[in-house]
Amino acid sequence: MRNLNFLPAALLMGLMACNNSSNTSSNAADTTHSAAHDTMANMHHDTAAAANVTPLPAIPVGARVTFSNLRDGQSVSSPFKVQFKIEGMRLDTAGPVVAGSGHHHLLVDAEDSIPAGTVVAKDANHLHFGKGQTETELTLPPGKHKLTLQYADGIHRSYGGQLAKTITVTVH
Repeated sequence: MRNLNFLPAALLMGLMACNNSSNTSSNAADTTHSAAHDTMANMHHDTAAAANVTPLPAIPVGARVTFSNLRDGQSVSSPFKVQFKIEGMRLDTAGPVVAGSGHHHLLVDAEDSIPAGTVVAKDANHLHFGKGQTETELTLPPGKHKLTLQYADGIHRSYGGQLAKTITVTVH
């Protein structure tokens, strides 16, 4: 039971660690680094732990994501700008789960969508925009590339294929 009480605090700390913060200074008062801290920072990307916090919010009727400056099959020069748009939901930062809101993730040469309720991985192919960003600049090698815009809730749980959009671009 003690571990269940620890879960909300652990997820909150994980959210803060995963919010792409530009503040890289360390806290001078925190001189210890424990396994518990590592667990809290990584739990944010743990689907099972996230599912225990709160149910995935419902998707409002008509909600959709789009690329606002790119179309499927477009040729681009690298680096290039990618702009994201959400309709029918509120754009918010990573953090608390709030019905009707979320933030963008960009999947580069990865899957067409992440199953609903699954926490979006954080790696070179799964880019997080937890500060509520609506654009980024990508540098990709020449060739065809698949880009998937995936919307997720405050703790990075995917809303699934209903709030995903996949296009291909050719970098020359």
